[in-house]
Amino acid sequence: MTAEDRSIELIRTAAQAAADKLAHDIIAYDVSDVLAITDAFLLASAPNDRQVKAIVDAIEETLLKEQAAKPVRREGERDGRWVLLDYGDIVVHVQHAEERVFYALERLWKDCPTLPLPADAEATRGKAREYAEAHAEAVTPVAGAPDAGSSGND
Repeated sequence: MTAEDRSIELIRTAAQAAADKLAHDIIAYDVSDVLAITDAFLLASAPNDRQVKAIVDAIEETLLKEQAAKPVRREGERDGRWVLLDYGDIVVHVQHAEERVFYALERLWKDCPTLPLPADAEATRGKAREYAEAHAEAVTPVAGAPDAGSSGND
């Protein structure tokens, strides 16, 4: 058994909406062989709570407008760290980058086939790592500069 055409259409539309809002590491899994309750999962992440919410809102608006699909359930919105949109046929997980690493949903579904996504969504793979490295460099002290705890008069 594989994901239904309608599910694949919903996944592709949601993935494009997430990519348009600069989501990181967008990936979709066909879970239809292992779960009876849904066909596919879409995973996406963002570096902060505000962006998580923006991605979720964009996905919800786009699926309603382009596919006439409304979520059956929406969970986790208050904290903005991990929001789940359940459309019945698909489930969308948008996570803060820290939650994405901690819960590692990819590890749970690694045996399931991935679904093809629009080029913009595919291009987001590895963006979380790039973002983390760029921001780590921005806060790394310069060699020879006094550290934050030093008065500079040592």
